Amino acid sequence: MSFTLSMTESKLIDACLANNRRAQKDLYDRYKDAMYTIAYRITGSYEEAEEVLQDAFLSIFRNLGQFRRESTLGAWIKTIVTRTALKKIKKKVYFDPIEDHHQREEFIDWGATRLDVDYLEKAINQLPEGYRAVFVLVEVEGYPHKEIAKMLDISEGTSKSQLFHAKKKLRTLLESYVQ
Repeated sequence: MSFTLSMTESKLIDACLANNRRAQKDLYDRYKDAMYTIAYRITGSYEEAEEVLQDAFLSIFRNLGQFRRESTLGAWIKTIVTRTALKKIKKKVYFDPIEDHHQREEFIDWGATRLDVDYLEKAINQLPEGYRAVFVLVEVEGYPHKEIAKMLDISEGTSKSQLFHAKKKLRTLLESYVQ
């Protein structure tokens, strides 16, 4: 059992800052699974998600003293992991600079059909990297287009367009599943 399980977040941070290795391991153990999931969803690769997790936690421990405690530790860690994952894929992703066309979303009535979570995850991973990154950031992680545009160095219109095309492609992939 973790010795820091009953520690408050603040005391855990203080113990990590004092270079307490057990506290550092416990902090890593508390967040590693959720952060790996975020990294995997953005990169679409198990190996790259592992690299992102490693790089992100190195950064987290190096910069923990700069954490101002204005948000939760989890939110701060999530931001670092997300940015590390985006930095990883940004080197190989090309975004078409398509401006916002005020696209109309179409909805599909699948009736009582339930989608398998694994299939949905596979369908998301089939999206081109740019589409997948924006889709995950907006629909899964809840980032606004303005923030995504800054993180990816694209326009808000491009972010919106990437999301529109991601949903369109995802809809096509999922339609073949339910038929």
